[in-house]
Amino acid sequence: MTTRDSRTEAQGYSDQVQDPHRSLHSETGALPGEHPGRSGNPLVKVAGLAWVEFEKPDLDQAERFATDFGFAVADRTPETLLLRGRWASSACLVIRRGPQPRFAGAVFQAAARDDLDRLARGTGGTVMAHWGGHAVRLRDPSGFPVHVVYGVPELPALPGRAPLPLNFGAEPVRANATQRPARHPAEIQRLGHVVLGTTRFRAALDWYLDTLGLIVSDFLYLDGHRDRGPAMAFIRCDLGSVPADHHTLAMLLQPRTEYVHSAYQLTDLDEVAASGEYLRERGYRHAWGLGRHIQGSQIFDYWRDPDRLMFEHYADGDVFDSLAEPGWAPLSRSGLAQWGPRATAEFTGTSDPRVVVAAIKALRDKGNEIDMPALRGLIKAMSS
Repeated sequence: MTTRDSRTEAQGYSDQVQDPHRSLHSETGALPGEHPGRSGNPLVKVAGLAWVEFEKPDLDQAERFATDFGFAVADRTPETLLLRGRWASSACLVIRRGPQPRFAGAVFQAAARDDLDRLARGTGGTVMAHWGGHAVRLRDPSGFPVHVVYGVPELPALPGRAPLPLNFGAEPVRANATQRPARHPAEIQRLGHVVLGTTRFRAALDWYLDTLGLIVSDFLYLDGHRDRGPAMAFIRCDLGSVPADHHTLAMLLQPRTEYVHSAYQLTDLDEVAASGEYLRERGYRHAWGLGRHIQGSQIFDYWRDPDRLMFEHYADGDVFDSLAEPGWAPLSRSGLAQWGPRATAEFTGTSDPRVVVAAIKALRDKGNEIDMPALRGLIKAMSS
């Protein structure tokens, strides 16, 4: 005889089989005919995000913030500042001297040297020597520079602290020892992801999937407008059976095309929190945190540099292999975190008066995806 509890358990198992997203990473999966979240025949499949590039007029100021935020200086010339994390890799942040602060593009790591030739043939680009390796320079449909590199020498690993031992439940691992994490600059391990806003979301999304072989982990749509397709995507590298970060790139539809933030991995929660206290004491502008995201699950804390560019410390993010299909959920301000303070206007950008000007300009431009229903949907999402 089947009991009520066993029937409930069986139904729960059945629901999970029919809809793995319910207990995995999103509310639902795709509906019939929705975007599949991957290309059927991409030109290449990049292996990761190598570094991000900026231009700034004051490299001394940039270096002060960078070292306070947790980067180590890999090299410094009068015109270029190379910043790195603790793990063995290339420099993860490149800042060149320029007339005004601006994002200058993302650089992806090719899986093989032949992929650069394939990219060049498929895009009309050229393979050129670059920092001891080779690169192809591209531009996405939003206008952002995108480089793909191979063979750039790695910097050796630097010493870094291990995660703190934590006492859980009945089996403590730390006896006769206190926990006193130091309040000092973070020890950034590596670059995790970059987030970009665009008025041409669908064209840019398909370009990254078709050209670089990235695949979608999660889609967010405007509530009440799912039939319009997604308005945000969290996109990861396709490494086959090897788990990859939940997102290497995230993109969202918005009234202006811009860099939103880049994120850098720390050892654990204490490192995120203690280094945040250090930044606060140094007078830097806090944007949002601490909290834990829903899409990606990472513990986060967001800060702005002296030029108001946003950078994220994070720890404990999700990783998926290529079998995980995209989840779908409505975009909302309250849906950005599992716990933590409400997302601030400083983080969402809604306090910036330039948003209104950008929205008017985007509505007049017929070559993008911003129309009145989309604008209303975005306003609703950021206030819900």
